[in-house]
Amino acid sequence: MLLSYLKIAWKVLLRRKFFTAISLFGISFTLMILLVLVAVVDHFNGAHAPEKRIDQMAFVNSIRERFKDGGSNNMPVSAYFIDKYVRTLKTPELVGLTSITNTATSFANNQTLTLDVRYTDANFWRLMDFEFLDGRPFSAAETDQRSRVCVINQHTARTYFGTEKGVAGRTLEIGPYTYRITGVVPDVPVMRLYSSSDVWVPYTLSNEMFGDQRLEGAFIAIMLAPSASQVPAMRQEFEQMAKRIPVPDPQRFDKLSVHADPALASVVRQLTSNQEKESDGMELFLGVCGGLALLFMLLPALNLVNLNVTRILERSSEIGVRKAFGASRRVLVGQFLVENIVLALLGGMLGLGLAAVVLYILNESQFIAYSHFGLSWSAFAVGLGLTLVFGLMSGVYPAWKMARLNPVTALRGSGAGPR
Repeated sequence: MLLSYLKIAWKVLLRRKFFTAISLFGISFTLMILLVLVAVVDHFNGAHAPEKRIDQMAFVNSIRERFKDGGSNNMPVSAYFIDKYVRTLKTPELVGLTSITNTATSFANNQTLTLDVRYTDANFWRLMDFEFLDGRPFSAAETDQRSRVCVINQHTARTYFGTEKGVAGRTLEIGPYTYRITGVVPDVPVMRLYSSSDVWVPYTLSNEMFGDQRLEGAFIAIMLAPSASQVPAMRQEFEQMAKRIPVPDPQRFDKLSVHADPALASVVRQLTSNQEKESDGMELFLGVCGGLALLFMLLPALNLVNLNVTRILERSSEIGVRKAFGASRRVLVGQFLVENIVLALLGGMLGLGLAAVVLYILNESQFIAYSHFGLSWSAFAVGLGLTLVFGLMSGVYPAWKMARLNPVTALRGSGAGPR
């Protein structure tokens, strides 16, 4: 029975090429967009090298000081803040720091290159799981001694030295200074906001390394919990500590706000301006994203309903003939639902292929530096499942309407008159 349904469905879809093309376009385009968006989000927030333990991490991106006369001062935190308040917490297994990336000019082999430079401490290399292609990370002693050392990425090594092997120990000019290279690591996509760079140097060499007790600075604190399940406890301990930090310069400021958030939540907090609230805004953000995704998937389903109803009216004569020769409602409904399932599966396969092509083009074009987007098979399975569900849903009403057509009126070419 199923095989006969499939044969009939295939013949119908081939015969009605315009309807099939429009439906396939709607399904495949929707699934393609879904897969590409999931790949982008996973690229940023997924557990990929060197941020393999990102689900165990929380980040202190900024500190917000509210002026008494209105307005606020929102900046990254200082090394003093991290040393005095963050490193003293008991829950984190390890605390490190990194800066936002800065740009610098380098000269070598008669060429000039603009490099992204990130300032870090020695713990950064213990927090992040870098694979060293050559050499090693710089040490805590080199950081404390303010040694002019650096770690460079694979692209920089190949640009200046033609290889990433045997580069450790050589020197590289960055701006007015010469740095000794201690190691080479693979390129990190720029969407890894806390680890990506071309060059990493000790934070003690930063011009923003203040010697005073200012809370604001140019750094981001990274806290690593012993396990992902302990991240909430780590965040809670930080929040309790933050409430005890005295407001600097009470004559100017009346409130201090600082939070420790997971990677995606830290970005959402910045985008939604939730710095003064305990909630990071993730519940609202995920709710809105889920609603938009559902709406995005519903639109082609509604379109399919309209197309299916129109197709029924066009096929009323065929339906009338089949009913006149004894086709039952069950057979007709089954046939129509199988047609929708076949269409959904074809659209799903086409959407998968289109997504693979789009991601390949993004990777090859390097529109996002050092990016390497990959298809999420779990997202494809969910997307295809939703496509099948919506395909069935979009076929229920048309199938019911088709099965109730009056054979006499159907043979005359009219879709009216249920039996």
